[in-house]
Amino acid sequence: MNEEQLIESCKRGDRIGQKELYNRFSRKMMGVCYRYVNDKETAADLLQEGFIKVFMSLKSYSGTGSFEGWVRKIFVNSALEYLRKTDVLREATDLDHMVELSQPDSSVISSMTADELMKLVQELPPGFRTVFNLFAIEGYSHREIGELLNITESTSRSQYTRARQLLQKKINALH
Repeated sequence: MNEEQLIESCKRGDRIGQKELYNRFSRKMMGVCYRYVNDKETAADLLQEGFIKVFMSLKSYSGTGSFEGWVRKIFVNSALEYLRKTDVLREATDLDHMVELSQPDSSVISSMTADELMKLVQELPPGFRTVFNLFAIEGYSHREIGELLNITESTSRSQYTRARQLLQKKINALH
């Protein structure tokens, strides 16, 4: 079934089409969910909620742009909604001791796998991890992040900078 047929099948409420859509996107979307929450059970819950939203919103998909991008946006928004509800983005982290770090040794980074790097990202405090994911991985601007998280653009920039500093510190510690 091609993507157009799959979408039409799901719009009609066809269970086989829905299962196929789930099978095509569940692995990638679980990765999206897990990037935002550092708990596999919560990520699995977000995955299920996200697919419910996808199926309920499918009639509003216009067919323009990437379907995968449309699906991903629903999952990112679901994860952000969860983070706002649990108020995890407001948790304070003492960063007064953080200073500008030297660039991590490129040989350390080049020897790391994507999974190892993502594990370090998972260890970031929730607010830093969220802004880092939105900016560095999802490609949102700091203005857009500010609007999504109800923070200022400068707070988004600051959170991203601090996330990078903390990642650099973690990478340098591996050296």
